[in-house]
Amino acid sequence: MNQEDLYSIPVITLCGSIKFIKQFRETESALTRKGFAVLSPAFFEHTKGEPLSKEEVIQLGTIHLRKIELADEIFVIDVDGYIGESTQREIEYATKHNKKVHYYSEEQ
Repeated sequence: MNQEDLYSIPVITLCGSIKFIKQFRETESALTRKGFAVLSPAFFEHTKGEPLSKEEVIQLGTIHLRKIELADEIFVIDVDGYIGESTQREIEYATKHNKKVHYYSEEQ
């Protein structure tokens, strides 16, 4: 694979509620198999009771916005149409930065 081929791989960032960890993992795998470079939240531990400080929450949110900037598009994990406040902000951020937005609920 040459450098040109690497830059032709589309990048997609997964967004959505962390409570849907199973759907995140399944979607990450499926999109990778379709040829996407997938960026996903990397920190799911707080769903298992590991607390986060306010500073950590802010830092993780900022990192995720950077992942959206790096992506060509976002894929929203909106199980049963659920979109929380943080995810809505991410969608708005992506739209503002001219990113395509796809939804899990539309793919099912």
